[in-house]
Amino acid sequence: MNRKQFATYATKAENSHGRVFPETQDPMRTDFQRDRDRIVHSTAFRRLQYKTQVFVYHEGDHYRSRLTHSLEVAQISRSIARYLCLDEDLAEAIALAHDFGHTPFGHSGEHALNEVMPIEEGFDHNAQSFDILTKLEHRYALYDGLNLTWETLEGLVKHNGPLIYDMSPHLQSTLESFNKVFDLEITTFAGPEAQVAALADDIAYHSHDIDDGLRAGLLTVEDLKTLPFLSDAYDDVVKKFPDVSPSRHIHEFIKKIISEWIFDVVKESQNRLNEYEGKDVQAIRKADRAVIAFSETMAQQQKTLKEFLYKKMYHHDKLQYRSEQAHQIIKTLYQHFMKMPSDMPEEWQKNKHNISVSRNIANYICFEWNKVTR
Repeated sequence: MNRKQFATYATKAENSHGRVFPETQDPMRTDFQRDRDRIVHSTAFRRLQYKTQVFVYHEGDHYRSRLTHSLEVAQISRSIARYLCLDEDLAEAIALAHDFGHTPFGHSGEHALNEVMPIEEGFDHNAQSFDILTKLEHRYALYDGLNLTWETLEGLVKHNGPLIYDMSPHLQSTLESFNKVFDLEITTFAGPEAQVAALADDIAYHSHDIDDGLRAGLLTVEDLKTLPFLSDAYDDVVKKFPDVSPSRHIHEFIKKIISEWIFDVVKESQNRLNEYEGKDVQAIRKADRAVIAFSETMAQQQKTLKEFLYKKMYHHDKLQYRSEQAHQIIKTLYQHFMKMPSDMPEEWQKNKHNISVSRNIANYICFEWNKVTR
């Protein structure tokens, strides 16, 4: 997209608040393109390949991992941002990095660390993503982290909305420290590109969890048809393609609901954005509600679907058993390294960031997890 086509309220790279460590402008890329490229080339991005969504890695490579999920979120983010005349590169960068802080085995690992770590520290995957991007990536000669722009970091921290309610101890301590250097203005909304990434995340995980659940036999088409809005979509597909295989029906069904959800977000968001025509991104940040959103009807459907998936899929006996195994593995690893920190690699024993032993161990398990879970 030609940058002159951006909406007035889009986040403009040329107006960026900059980076913690100032850098010379790249002659070929905007600052947000550089952020995206740094994220793609990072160690944490590659390691998303082995971090799972719902199914553990050894159950098959046809289920989503954090890497494939992040790529799907990025693709949806770009589509929505392009249509709304926002900065696609910023939306994509936030989408690609939003899951960096997840532990091995998804939310089970996160709950395990939060359970065993001191209460005053805890573990929060959003804070962990931020720690990875600002401290734990060691690639560049002049600084730790990726030295991303203010806008990308703001979007990662606030993509789900202003941080005006109780924060986890982990997130609160992380942001208190960082904001003394580079204030992310956590009580306001993020720019529209970050809000796009948040909705794209919802669209991606709901659609692919349905797909994976059907593939794994944890869900059936009959289960889905108990929800009228899914039943109607599936019936439309069968009516349009009566002679194809059930597996193709499922693919067309997933494709259809993703398109419907994206269209709903675009339509509702454009209606909300119209009142900001002629205003800049600061007006979006100071708004009293999100500008990127589902319609009221679709928001209720998404809530219903989430409840359905928790009941029918996430709490399925097979997944509960795997979840309990994963939970115990992470707890055992943490407890082992607390007793024997010398079993960690020498570079981690040095604890160069001068943090607590417990936080250092959590960082090691999360960031170097493919080594410690073999």
